[in-house]
Amino acid sequence: MTKRLMNRRLFAQATTLGLTAWPALAFTQTPGFWTLLREGGCVLLMRHAQTEPGAGDPPNFTLGDCSTQRNLSEAGRDQARRVGEAFMREQIKVQQVRSSAWCRCQDTAMLAFKKNTVWSPINSFFGTGDRDTQTREVIADVQGWQRPRNLALVTHQVNITALTGEFPAMGEIFLTRPALGSSVTSLRVLARQTF
Repeated sequence: MTKRLMNRRLFAQATTLGLTAWPALAFTQTPGFWTLLREGGCVLLMRHAQTEPGAGDPPNFTLGDCSTQRNLSEAGRDQARRVGEAFMREQIKVQQVRSSAWCRCQDTAMLAFKKNTVWSPINSFFGTGDRDTQTREVIADVQGWQRPRNLALVTHQVNITALTGEFPAMGEIFLTRPALGSSVTSLRVLARQTF
């Protein structure tokens, strides 16, 4: 019974962190974040910025119609802009940016990095989709990403958790450097930062 209560408590904390802006976590940084990016060869896994309250999308949402989706809040748009400002301040280049087809991911990518290509393997599989196939496709595609280039993938919590085993906050970036090898089944987080 105690273990079940602890799991519920951890779930509630993770959900709270993921669905709300928590000032105490603002600008949390792992040492080496900017150093790794300057060296290049990084694949950035970014969860879309803060959204309007809720989880998932309204029933019967349509990917091509942003008015039917859960979108970025004003705080989320500001958060995405802060990402872009930080990358400019630190003089970090991201050569390629890909996002999920969801509007909140596309908007985050454009506000933060000023460029984007929609890439279906990082579409949300929350409630639908094929978690294992999409995760394998992403890992196969990003293996051996070469220095000095950096790649940003702007996606959803479920996708990032499937790739890394870790839970990102909205607007948080995980840095990885995927290794080559057919046996690679996940991406190791080397550093992380929220904005």
